[in-house]
Amino acid sequence: MDNGKIAKVFEEMAELLEFRGENPFRIRAYQNGAKAIRELDESVADILADSSRDLAKVPGVGKTLVEKCQTLVDTGSLPQLEELRQAVPEIVIQMARIPGLGAKKAVKLRDALAIESLEDLRKACHEDKIAGLKGFGKKSQATILDGLAIAQQAAERIRWHKGDELAADIGGHMQSCKGIQKMQWAGSYRRLRETIGDLDLLVVADDPQSAMDHLEKYTYHASTIGRGDTKISIRVDKAFQVDMRCVAADQFGAALQYFTGSQAHNIHTRRIAKERGLKISEYGVFKVDDDTKIAGASEEEVYEAIGLPWIAPELREDRLEFAMAESGEMPTLIQLSDIRGDLHMHTSATDGTGTIRDMAEAAIERGLSFIAITDHSKRVSMARGLDETRLREQWKMIDEIRPEYEGRLTILKGIECDILEAGGMDLADDCLAEADWVLASVHYGQKQPRDQITDRILGAIENPHVSCIAHPTGRLINRRPPYDVDMDQVMDAAAKHGKLMELNANPARLDLNDLHLSKAKKLGIPIVINTDAHSTDGMNVMQHGIQQARRAGFLADDVANTQAWQAIKSLLEKAT
Repeated sequence: MDNGKIAKVFEEMAELLEFRGENPFRIRAYQNGAKAIRELDESVADILADSSRDLAKVPGVGKTLVEKCQTLVDTGSLPQLEELRQAVPEIVIQMARIPGLGAKKAVKLRDALAIESLEDLRKACHEDKIAGLKGFGKKSQATILDGLAIAQQAAERIRWHKGDELAADIGGHMQSCKGIQKMQWAGSYRRLRETIGDLDLLVVADDPQSAMDHLEKYTYHASTIGRGDTKISIRVDKAFQVDMRCVAADQFGAALQYFTGSQAHNIHTRRIAKERGLKISEYGVFKVDDDTKIAGASEEEVYEAIGLPWIAPELREDRLEFAMAESGEMPTLIQLSDIRGDLHMHTSATDGTGTIRDMAEAAIERGLSFIAITDHSKRVSMARGLDETRLREQWKMIDEIRPEYEGRLTILKGIECDILEAGGMDLADDCLAEADWVLASVHYGQKQPRDQITDRILGAIENPHVSCIAHPTGRLINRRPPYDVDMDQVMDAAAKHGKLMELNANPARLDLNDLHLSKAKKLGIPIVINTDAHSTDGMNVMQHGIQQARRAGFLADDVANTQAWQAIKSLLEKAT
């Protein structure tokens, strides 16, 4: 059982215990354990198998959870979880999440109408069965039906770039509100998480009520969930939640730090403050002995008050940031301007829309000095993938075009070559040997067993002509989970053979994720951030890859394509 599955078990344990009203410290232990295990960059099973290692020394994982981890690794299940599932049926939990319903009513509905699924609940509403139950009525039935639709939509976190579009639109609307002195987004959106569940806006306003009135006038405002003296929560497009808090100017920095999070980061900062005789809240930094306020107007002074440099929001996950801050000055994280080349793009020869020249001109406009044309190989027949003959014709065309761009852009002869379902590469080795750059990727057979997919990728890494593994886990965020692959083996092999690995910047992929990137950095695996562009506009997604890399604490030197092509070529020449 891998780390992700163990973390899911502990998360479910925490949720079920919370639903039953169990001891909050026990609930928090499972939550902390799940987070710690999910963010480990090595296998729990490997640590447990090593007699010289102690999993209990991992912060957030105590002796009790170690025993449960051992049970999960040995048996694949946890008896305590099965007992809780019997005591608290999943359908009751699902119904309790519906706005306006709650746990007690959920249990009552399940027992009275034999509800076994949300679809059963929807059907009961449409058939008017709930309206006749004691304690409900037609109004309750209508509320449940509306809440059911909201719950199903709201349960789906949106990808960051969609949240960015919404934040920009709401931000533009709020800028027209007179009296707003300062405004900043917080939460997981500001931390650049891959997906976000809601948006949090902080404002300093002359008149908080007027600011909240203005938010309610937003074009896509569907309903107001709640409103108080300084906070309002609304739904946008019927489901997505946006919260706005109005704070005093001298509290803005403290509130921004607090509501940006993450929870784990904030707990760590509070611990540091306590060691200095201070306390931090959303209202400021205060001396413990006399409650004197010493900071709060800006985030910089909040961190300075507890002896830390300002920490970039995307790092605030209690994974890397405090170790990086030990020197008293945070290193400069990678920026978009550091990127010098893009080594994954498609043209109209397969499933792209631009010609080689179109992609070259777009790259020059973006300040790049080299690109690789990497159309699909023949296995991707739906994209009119290239066989050896067509590929060599394309490379001949690149040879003819290159002189036009001399001194402005280096165009590399590349290919995105499929790793076949039975193993091996889609194109002959003698053809691949002629390429400047070979991406190897899995597009088919993604539901194969773990060992089979892992062996396919390991085989590609061992191929002397392969330069890099593209979108290594194959995931599509919110649409398709990663295929079942042993990333520990894959990364160890990449490090051993000196092969590069891709961070695919497409916001639907962001593959590798930030945890895989952290491990790659530890292993010294060169990472390339590529756009996988299928059009000239597709090159614009590079920024999303940069954001992902920053979350993993990457500096410019950690990314191969911040260097000149000759430096990358030297890396490839050393690969085996």
